[in-house]
Parts: sequence; C-alpha cells; structure tokens
Amino acid sequence: MDDVSAYEVAEANTNHAIDFAKSFVQKGDEYKKVSILFPDEAEARIQTDLLGTDNPYPGVFVTSLRKSEEGDDRVFKPEQIFLNLLGNGSGGQVQPDPETDIYVILVASAQELPDVEELMEMDPGKVIVFFNLKLDVLRGDLGAPAFPSKDFQDRFLSRVKPIYYLRTRQYSRSTPNPPFMVNYQGCLFRSYPGQYQTLLDTGNGRYRRVEGKDIRPALGTFKEELTDALKEEGVIEEEGNVLNFLRTGYKTTTWWEEERENASDEWRT
Repeated sequence: MDDVSAYEVAEANTNHAIDFAKSFVQKGDEYKKVSILFPDEAEARIQTDLLGTDNPYPGVFVTSLRKSEEGDDRVFKPEQIFLNLLGNGSGGQVQPDPETDIYVILVASAQELPDVEELMEMDPGKVIVFFNLKLDVLRGDLGAPAFPSKDFQDRFLSRVKPIYYLRTRQYSRSTPNPPFMVNYQGCLFRSYPGQYQTLLDTGNGRYRRVEGKDIRPALGTFKEELTDALKEEGVIEEEGNVLNFLRTGYKTTTWWEEERENASDEWRT
C-alpha cells in the first residue's frame, strides 16, 4: 500500500519476528538464543526505542548485522555508504554472536544481503532465517550498478530454502466471444515440507488447487497452469500454436530461472 511507510513495515515485521522467535527459544529444558538482526544499528535502534528494550522476550534480542567499534557513537558513517556502493563488504563490521543459535534477518535490501553471506561464513552451522525479505524482488536488482553481481544468486541466495512462500499474480486475456476480456488471478503457495501449489482464485476469498509440484515452477509455467485450468472449464477457448506464442512471447522466465553455468536449483526445492 502506498500510504504505508517503511518504518511501519519494519515495525510490523519486528513484532511478527518476535512472535516467531518465541516458539524456538525454549524446547523442553533446553533454551536457545534468537537474534533478530536489522542491517545497521540505526534501524535496530528505531525498533528497540519503540519496544522500549532490545530484549523483548527471554532469549530474544533485537540487534544489527553491522556493529560499530567500541566508542564510535556517530549516527552518520560516510565510509559505510562508500563500502555499500562499491560492494566491498562490511569492512569488518559484521560481528557474529557465538551464543546465538538462530539469526532472523529483517528488512535487508539487495545491497545488504552480502552482509548475511559474510555472517554465514563467519558463523557457519547456525540457522539463518530470511524473514519476509521478498527475495524474488531483491533478485531483480542483482547485476545492476552498485548492487551485487548476478553470481550472488548462484553462490548464496540459491541456498535459501523457501519455507513459507506466497506470490499472487493477476492476468487478463481477450476472447473472441462475450465477455471479450477475462480477468483471472491466482497464487503460487508453499508451506514446507509441502509442495508448491498453483492455486486459482475462484472468488470470495477461495482458491482451488490446480497443480502441485516438488520443484518450484517458473512464473511463466505458473501462468500457463492457471490458463490451462480456465480452458478446461471452458472459460477460455483453445488457440493455435501461433496465437499462443504471440500471447506468451519468446521470454517466459526470469534470468535466475534459466539454465546456465554454475546455476543451482536448490532454491526451487
């Protein structure tokens, strides 16, 4: 929504992440430590000020990926902006916590994701949760100036397993007969360890399962599955191969969905 600010989004994500973290802190007699990480100290401080504490629940802490050197109280750090633009890492400001069992990453941008990779390399074996980061949107920035290169997808992002995934899409298609235009929509849904499900919106908040796959389909395939379901119901008529090609075009996948050297399909499972 256009009238929702980034601060409101961050606050909502923080509250949900705290609820999420509570379920992992205590397992029987075993206690774990969960660190909810914002990209930098300024963003973390905004949320801790709203919460009134950096420890909102026993074992749950709100902090940041990057931490300043002891005694550095500057709010504005121009050298960090320079490092971000060059993509040369955090300059040693990513500091893992040996006592943390689970890291939960919030509101990181594509430029800040390499810090998460750095955290993983410095603290291997720990669980890292990407909490509502919209990675498919962030992947679209890879390769652009001042952003990580596209090989960041194959080197690191492909290792992130989608546990809860929901992506909605709306489409329209012209028909030779009334109503001459059919608007339809659906969503690609996954709740681990279940399948990726193509769901057709049947109205009134209801969805019908069209297809289920163990491997995540590309968006072009997802659209075809919704369209084929409408053809079976007689809502859309079958067309020849030429017309189908003109409708779909030559390009039906994004670059990270394509076969290429060094690509990994881990992110699809």
